[in-house]
Amino acid sequence: MIDLNGIKLRNRLVTSASLLGYGAPKGRLAILGLSPIANFVDLRRFGAVTVRTVTTQPREGHFTLREHWSLRELPELVRLYRGALQEVDAGWLNAFGWSNIGVDRYFDEYFPRTMEQQRILSLGGFSADEFVALVETVNAKARPGELAAVEFNVSCHNVDVDFSAIIEEVLRRAVPASKFPVILKISPDFDYREHARLAESHGVAAIAAINTVKGLRLDPATGRPLLKNRYGGLSGRAIKPIALRVVHELREMGIRVPIIAGGGVRTFNDVREFGWAGADAVSLGSEAWLKPLWSMPLAPLHALHIRRLIGQVAAWSPR
Repeated sequence: MIDLNGIKLRNRLVTSASLLGYGAPKGRLAILGLSPIANFVDLRRFGAVTVRTVTTQPREGHFTLREHWSLRELPELVRLYRGALQEVDAGWLNAFGWSNIGVDRYFDEYFPRTMEQQRILSLGGFSADEFVALVETVNAKARPGELAAVEFNVSCHNVDVDFSAIIEEVLRRAVPASKFPVILKISPDFDYREHARLAESHGVAAIAAINTVKGLRLDPATGRPLLKNRYGGLSGRAIKPIALRVVHELREMGIRVPIIAGGGVRTFNDVREFGWAGADAVSLGSEAWLKPLWSMPLAPLHALHIRRLIGQVAAWSPR
């Protein structure tokens, strides 16, 4: 077991929020809400699985909360996905907009089914009051040791929140209220240096760097945005150099709390590179879990690569 400033991880490889939904499929197989590759990977082997960002109330965001689709309705489901997720250039652009079932349903429906995993629960709020309410719900529903940490998502591009205006109050009020270690997730599109300073001064246990980078793609035939929200969060290989730069800058400016780095991680060499930049753990996101539809029959092979990477990271010590 790895101890990162009170955050207990089975190893230094965690998963990024959203890609694995709530840590378990609705039925027997992961088809909707989780990457299909998850059908072939034992999620208990990760340092921790980061749960999709949950809010105080259910939100459709720019996607849907509907869970059951007939075969004749699949074109509509594909249309919704295309409005919220697009493969672009060297990465993925998403605008799900905190689409989630809400914190209460998460604890009722998924929390009991993922007890064998180490879990990091991502929380999203539109005000300090909402973050405090979320923390109080987590405190009431989870016992010590049942969550490795909670993650404060104060850097999402797909919701209408001025995070810079609320972050200091969020940290001042919600961090000391939490029974669980707090991770602050930052993005280079905000003042991440200042956010990191505030996080450290308010007792945050670790920083997750980085969240997605705000991006835009237009349909070359029509000039219209590819995503329903126009802008989206860019992830994958395209942002790896940005993520490395942010991690390195945080260490250069004297940030001492653990950093969980993410952005384009594909191989063990990527993991080592983030370690040399200053990361203490690494997050596996869209580069591993999202693949073009035509390659989904190769999901067992993609999963084999992920299982091998878990084994490599289990024996890794940064720097």
